[in-house]
Amino acid sequence: MTGTTNDLINYRLERAKETLVDAKLLAEKQRWNSAINRLYYAAYYAVIALLLKGNFKSTTHNGTKTKFSEQFIKTGLFPTELGRIYSQLFTWRQKGDYADLFDFTEEKVTPYFEPVEKLIELVEKSLK
Repeated sequence: MTGTTNDLINYRLERAKETLVDAKLLAEKQRWNSAINRLYYAAYYAVIALLLKGNFKSTTHNGTKTKFSEQFIKTGLFPTELGRIYSQLFTWRQKGDYADLFDFTEEKVTPYFEPVEKLIELVEKSLK
């Protein structure tokens, strides 16, 4: 890694915002499996920024989910609902990417845009 930890935190937060925009573009084209993937990654990049700021290490997606829950959800620093949203996106991203003969629908995907946006905003506020 080149740069400082703060550089990496800022990079991850910007990636979160860009990836959320990507998810919206995919939704406009009704590419629901890809949109859920991008929603998950938007949340993931934001959570990674948060974990970096707290100097919490994780080497896997599952580990990231666990650390986020332990350090930010169970402690009340972030709303429980956002923990559930992140966990559901984790599961659905895997299903959308790897399950055969499965397609997400608009009704399943669109309710996740607002919570992911809220998560990114809360992470950004927390990092300041």
